[in-house]
Amino acid sequence: MPSTPYPTVVSGPPRPSAILTPGLLALPAGMERYQVAGAGAVFISIEAGDTVTIRDVEGGQACELVAADGSGKTDAGILGTSANSNAAGLKALLLDDNESLRAFRSSLERRKIDLAEPQAVRLFGSASLAGSEESFTIARDGSLIIAAPGGPMAVDSHDTATPLLVVVQRARIRPAGKSDLPEPLADPVLDLRVKSKTAQSYFVKAGDFIQIIDVDGRQCTDFQCFSARKLDKGKDHPLDVTVTRSLMGTSYPMPGLHSKYYDQDMEPLVEVVQDTCGRHDAFALACYAKYYDDIGYPGHLNCTENFNGALADKGVAPRGGWMAINFFFNTGIDAHGVIYSDEPWSRPGDYVLLRALTDIICVSSACPDDTTPSNGWNLTDIHVRTYSGAQKFSRAIATRPTPDAEPKMTRETAFHSSFAKHTRDFVEYRGYWLANSFAKEGPLEEYWACREKAVVMDLSPLRKFEVTGPDSEALLQYTLTRDIRKLAVGQVVYTAMCYEHGGMIDDGTLLRLGKDNFRWIGGDDYSGTWLRETAQKLGLKVLVRSSTDQMHNIALQGPKSRDILKEIVWTALTQPSIAELEWFRFAVARIGDAQGVPIVVSRTGYTGELGYEIWCHPRDAEKVFDAVWQAGQPHGLKPMGLLALDMVRIEAGLIFAGYDFSDQTDPFEAGIGFTVPLKSKTDDFIGRDALIRRKEHPARKLVGLDIDANVPVGHGDCVHVGRAQIGEVTSSMRSPVLGKNIALARLDIAHADIGTQVEIGKLDGHQKRLPAKVVPFAHYDPQKTKPRS
Repeated sequence: MPSTPYPTVVSGPPRPSAILTPGLLALPAGMERYQVAGAGAVFISIEAGDTVTIRDVEGGQACELVAADGSGKTDAGILGTSANSNAAGLKALLLDDNESLRAFRSSLERRKIDLAEPQAVRLFGSASLAGSEESFTIARDGSLIIAAPGGPMAVDSHDTATPLLVVVQRARIRPAGKSDLPEPLADPVLDLRVKSKTAQSYFVKAGDFIQIIDVDGRQCTDFQCFSARKLDKGKDHPLDVTVTRSLMGTSYPMPGLHSKYYDQDMEPLVEVVQDTCGRHDAFALACYAKYYDDIGYPGHLNCTENFNGALADKGVAPRGGWMAINFFFNTGIDAHGVIYSDEPWSRPGDYVLLRALTDIICVSSACPDDTTPSNGWNLTDIHVRTYSGAQKFSRAIATRPTPDAEPKMTRETAFHSSFAKHTRDFVEYRGYWLANSFAKEGPLEEYWACREKAVVMDLSPLRKFEVTGPDSEALLQYTLTRDIRKLAVGQVVYTAMCYEHGGMIDDGTLLRLGKDNFRWIGGDDYSGTWLRETAQKLGLKVLVRSSTDQMHNIALQGPKSRDILKEIVWTALTQPSIAELEWFRFAVARIGDAQGVPIVVSRTGYTGELGYEIWCHPRDAEKVFDAVWQAGQPHGLKPMGLLALDMVRIEAGLIFAGYDFSDQTDPFEAGIGFTVPLKSKTDDFIGRDALIRRKEHPARKLVGLDIDANVPVGHGDCVHVGRAQIGEVTSSMRSPVLGKNIALARLDIAHADIGTQVEIGKLDGHQKRLPAKVVPFAHYDPQKTKPRS
């Protein structure tokens, strides 16, 4: 018998769930965080007793502070210090025609702040280290301008403008759910607060813009609208989600937004212009009474009945359940086809900007669901602003390199206007709008122009980082797989960057501009963050500063590319001429003559052909493009978009992040084992031990496939031997030059030998198969004779 009649228990109260939410930025009470973009500025309202801390995130970045009282008079005493600057950097920013500062200029005008002779405070500078901080205690209420000034960076220099991080600790803790609204995007026509658990209707004129703001974050809001003209005729035809899915060609729902939304008559009602959240539900009903009844909450407030009440005087009949666009509602479909939901991704101030395509009656709710995580278990308000159609807003969605980073809105590259003369087909790529194809030629003709003549394409979204300082070589030797000590000034090397377990962070090229001066060019913002974090962890004396916005680039590729550049590029005697420039080398040069536009030309590319990349400051982009375009016309130069680029890079066996490699893939599995000189590189580097183990005991291998069918094959299609799946397709295309379907695929090492017969699964992978054979890759010019030529 047990010695005691009582069970053994774990003593003490229950422990809270351990949940990490870096993306939701759950800051302590009274703390606020802001990011000032390089060559940008922000406004912050301040109160006496607040503490403001400014951090130079990447190092080497100046900061200018201008504090003003309620009358608009500037006074450094508000910061508890004395002035040491006239805000020359801020003034220079305001003189520049920068669209990103439009809202900032409007705020200056509203507050009537005079910057003629400001009392400013300047912090940091070219010698400040990454992470340097200064703090101020606010003496009086007012407004604070924080600027990160910077001029144009020379192509062979490193004086880029980088972000500042601002943290405000409030002396007066504001009640929960009382976040400040973001500054208006322009002068509002309508400023409407939708209180928690309610809905309101409003009219929007054709062409006007609608901004729907999540005030405090993680709050779902349902949106519905009707053609006002149809309502006048007694037709209450709402925005119809099924029609919209069908017309937009995405019949299966995803957690995002369509570009346009239609009613049941297929009339477009609104289009999406901007979205800072990126995660929404676009297919479920607004919450309704029966839903709550069935889960045991009869009589619970719901968006459908709130809609019915708000629309009662608009000639709209009540319904038991309203279709809606459910902004900020985080849902998705799992691998089993089941809808799931979780806490929203939206943060305080996140918004969606719509444009009315006809006169519409709208209704917006602040969802009352407190029975699930759909509103973060905290019901708050929604705010609606409308703006005149005379305003101009660029189309943009937000991207974040890491979950806790501030959002960056999609932008046009400096070459956008040049390519826009030839196409309207642009798609979002890594935070920028890039040409997808050109209607006059089309992807197939663009492809052949690259293989036979020459093409020009915009690759400005490549991420660039200036790595400088006495320990710069040591940092890169430790974080990149190639032997950087062997890299000469003027040389470029293609390399991988790995985590400790051997999985890839990024691939990219490294340029050596001097003994301690490098430029890292990759595909992912996080690669720069990784370099900077590693440098700080090791205490290395090196700066890693982003220069993507200071260095845009086009690629000139194809057999005629050298002939074109020889006509327009001038180099000094100390630099190689275009005729002398060897593969994976670069030259500092100019367009035309010694007084022309400064550029860097590298003999690199992503097409498998002879080719070059031309790097310049954004201010010079149109001049560079025009020179290349004019010189290229006699040689048959064509513009090329992303669709054709994908074709040539697959043929050439060039890998693409997210398709051919990820952080679960090592360089050997990605087909770029040549970037890991384990036997000749004598210095240690991150991931070395794991890569030795992975090389000696490989599990998977990237191979080429020849497919004996013209049926399209896509990324992620399963590859089988018999019933067993032994791999998946990473990239595929129908090759014009080879006249067959080809693919890159990652297969189990047991079935990766050349000549192995496999099958690509379609439908469920078993009911439809395409025969294929393992072949060497690259499929096209495997010895790289063309780019070497």
